Amino acid sequence: MKQSDLDILLREGEGTMLEFKENLSASFARELVAMANTIGGKILLGVRDDGMVVSITDSNSLRARIQDIARNCDPPVKVLVESVANMLVVHVRESDAKPVQCSEGFFWRQGAVTQKLSRDEIRDFFRTESAIRFDLSPCPRFRYPQDFDREKFNAWIKLSGITGRPRTEDVLVNIEAAERAGGKLLFRNAGVLFFAKNVRHFFPQAYITCLLGKGTDKVHILDRKDFDGGTVADIEDALRFIERNTRTAYRIERLKRENIPEYPMKALREAITNAVMHRDWFIEGANVFVEIYTDRIEVVSPGGLPKGMTLADLGRKSVRRNALIADLLHRIDFIEKAGTGIRRIRDDVRAQGCPDPEFENNGFFTAIFRPNPGVRARVETRVGSQSGAQSGAQSVQALMALFNGDKSAWEVAEAIGLRSKTGALKRTLNELLSGGLIEYTLPEKPSSRLQRYRLTRAGLEYLKKIEETK
Repeated sequence: MKQSDLDILLREGEGTMLEFKENLSASFARELVAMANTIGGKILLGVRDDGMVVSITDSNSLRARIQDIARNCDPPVKVLVESVANMLVVHVRESDAKPVQCSEGFFWRQGAVTQKLSRDEIRDFFRTESAIRFDLSPCPRFRYPQDFDREKFNAWIKLSGITGRPRTEDVLVNIEAAERAGGKLLFRNAGVLFFAKNVRHFFPQAYITCLLGKGTDKVHILDRKDFDGGTVADIEDALRFIERNTRTAYRIERLKRENIPEYPMKALREAITNAVMHRDWFIEGANVFVEIYTDRIEVVSPGGLPKGMTLADLGRKSVRRNALIADLLHRIDFIEKAGTGIRRIRDDVRAQGCPDPEFENNGFFTAIFRPNPGVRARVETRVGSQSGAQSGAQSVQALMALFNGDKSAWEVAEAIGLRSKTGALKRTLNELLSGGLIEYTLPEKPSSRLQRYRLTRAGLEYLKKIEETK
């Protein structure tokens, strides 16, 4: 380091990466671990807090003491000592094995201040630095076999391709979902997520919420479902929710019908799986969301990207926050472990003729998908094209029923000759709602037992156009 560089540091004053000390005092170890736990920095020996140089004598014994203090930290802190003018500059490297502690505890830097970590801060530090792995951590509250769901396990075994008749306990240990301890089977958190009878009894945040919005925001929700049947079932149920609430065009070629969804379903499956796999499970009170709006679908995962990843890295490198969860999904072919998820999402989106996906990272990681404009144009030429002509006819019948006055779903069903309120009718009504052709009479209470539907001006105009074409 040059004298000119040192002069600049003295003028800048103490900060996150710079500490002044007159001599090698008892607090030196605290400063070392604090910088190692943050982003590294420099300690200038022979300088008062106000930046005044008071000088310090360089000697082999002083350097040896500095190295001894650094080595006695746990884990050892890497330092480089150099003499500049009448001072010693101790370069402290950021540790790659955080958190670091000295005999007095754990410390880190906040601005120019070295602070001792509290119990909660230590816990959060371990989590953010990935020193504690959620998926590998044991779940002592889980009792085997009382809390174990054999049907989920058998379904997973079938998907995994494991043959023969191996003992259940042996398989659970071999796939690391559980471990043997004191003659008992101790489940890890990942094993609980996959094989518990009631996953939310152990992890209240373990579910996927699917929303269908009336427009482009959450002001009016047409449908909402919380899926909490376990990791595998939740992914499948979320995908089925999307299929039920988005539209499909079709074309006939060589007497064969080909369905063309408006959204890239393979890419959405990959995105939902990634959201479950990479989410930060330590964040309580937050869960994965799949949100369907009139112009997009958003898949939202708590925790943002894993440490060391940026948006620019997507598709080029992979960091698995929950490696065991990833492995259990890989064994049943839900994912590939080659870090190709984002690339495959982009490839499928382009193959389906949809706009490129968008990604946001702001404490939550969000993948945004836009519909295929060609499919959207086709289905908008006839209401209810999700199930072809039959569904389209039902949509028109529902509109005609509402032409004569507001009706409940049961009354609409009766008016168009149905014996009950079918799932197909529910999809039809949701599609008419999202298309703005009908509306709720109680928009602020979409699930009210008093809820009815009424024709909008756009719905009336649509009926007029149908009459004009007859």
